[in-house]
Amino acid sequence: MDEGDGLAEMETVTVELDAETLDEVDDIAFSNHRDNRAAAIRTLLDEWLKSRDE
Repeated sequence: MDEGDGLAEMETVTVELDAETLDEVDDIAFSNHRDNRAAAIRTLLDEWLKSRDE
């Protein structure tokens, strides 16, 4: 089983971000992920999920 095989089974989610959040995504992407916006979004999502657990 390839690492990507499980992705086909995942639900697709669409999220609309405001300009301020997009700026934050771009800042994180540039400083932490070599301009990888998808990685920056995953970072913000992880932080949001962790904050919900508290």
